[in-house]
Amino acid sequence: MPQVNGRFVPDMKSPRTADNEEPAAERACDFRPVDKGFTEEMALAEAERCMDCKRPFCVEGCPVNINIPKFIEQIRAKNYGGALDIIREESMLPAICGRVCPQENQCEGKCVRGKKGEPVAIGQLERFVGDQPELASAPKMLPKNGKKVAIVGSGPSGITCAGELARNGFDVTVFEAFFTGGGVLVYGIPEFRLPKAVVKREIDGLEEMGVHFEYNSVVGNITNAEELFEEGFDAIYVATGAGLPKFLNVPGENLPNVFFANEYLTRVNLMKANNFPEYDTPTKHGKNVVVFGGGNVAMDAVRTAKRLGAEHAIIAYRRTEEEMPARRAELHHAKAEGVEVMPLVSPLEFVAGEDGTVCAVRVQKMELGEPDDSGRRRPVPIEGAIEEIPCDVAISAIGTNANPFAAKIGGQMELNKWGYIVADEETGQTTDPRIWAGGDIVTGAATVILAMGAGKKAAASITASLTGAAE
Repeated sequence: MPQVNGRFVPDMKSPRTADNEEPAAERACDFRPVDKGFTEEMALAEAERCMDCKRPFCVEGCPVNINIPKFIEQIRAKNYGGALDIIREESMLPAICGRVCPQENQCEGKCVRGKKGEPVAIGQLERFVGDQPELASAPKMLPKNGKKVAIVGSGPSGITCAGELARNGFDVTVFEAFFTGGGVLVYGIPEFRLPKAVVKREIDGLEEMGVHFEYNSVVGNITNAEELFEEGFDAIYVATGAGLPKFLNVPGENLPNVFFANEYLTRVNLMKANNFPEYDTPTKHGKNVVVFGGGNVAMDAVRTAKRLGAEHAIIAYRRTEEEMPARRAELHHAKAEGVEVMPLVSPLEFVAGEDGTVCAVRVQKMELGEPDDSGRRRPVPIEGAIEEIPCDVAISAIGTNANPFAAKIGGQMELNKWGYIVADEETGQTTDPRIWAGGDIVTGAATVILAMGAGKKAAASITASLTGAAE
């Protein structure tokens, strides 16, 4: 490791280490992970590129404030367990975040090396050590404080809050509507991006810390907030997510084989419809598939369809490819796997075939006009430019709305006009001082790491409120 006057000198000539990916033509045929992760040699080479800045802007870009230069320094020293310990001081989910966080817009987006070249591959380095959990030290646990907290939802926000509270000495119970933990991490993100075994490993780690999970438990249905308080819980953190699909509101949307992305992905990711009839959840394996949307969920859906045998898979988006909100890596992977991008089109009508199922979709061609409230140029129809696209499966992936169960949980929580919970941005506390909330049910659909950040803030606030001292 090169040093001058005892200080590390970064390798300024070395290019960014390329991702370690499976060949596109091969991976598009099954659900194997696309990215195999860095080898030790690759991780050490990439760690040498870190400039160890006096003011680490990368940390400022991390929603959970991981000490990035410090953990990379430990990688350079081949102290991988020490690197993992540093990450886990702030994040309990490094193997997950290393795979699915939008680092290019966060830590890597702030990396000083990225100003004149390629930023350090922080996400890959986080994943490298996160995939070696056996090297980590046992988490530091404060003595039990006699307080009980209920977490509603086991997605990234819920389990982050649970882990932080468990470390702070609370008895924590997580109530999860599904039969397994992880929330959107397991039902929404495909195996080729985030293996279920990785999520299970993180859930197992929380259980080892004493977090209790109650599965098949829909708070708002089998119980509510007041009943939980009567059972002895001192606080509740609501992290139900925002899984209600948005409708396209066009004729034929209710035809067979027109899916919402959440339903389609849940059938495959969580209920293993790709292995029917070995598993008894069926789904349509389309040959001509059209997915409407331009975000990461749309990419997940179309790439899943490709793996289920689609010969022609299309992403149809009403703006241009450059304006798609999906991560650039996901768009790159999709195109490499044979997905066609069809920009500047909007659905008009789903057409039924002789058997009553969808056989085509009529789309309106668009052009970009003046900017709208978001600052992006508004798509406007081109008069008379209508096209019909054959399809035997169509998927809507244009976003989600608030989970309606939030309104059924009870307490004195205020909801806004869209059904999201009103909560303090810094603490997560709702208008009911006994209840906190965070993640997508507060912000609307966002990223895993932002949901985790909300869970951390809420845990600190709950700790301060119930014990009189901050974390």
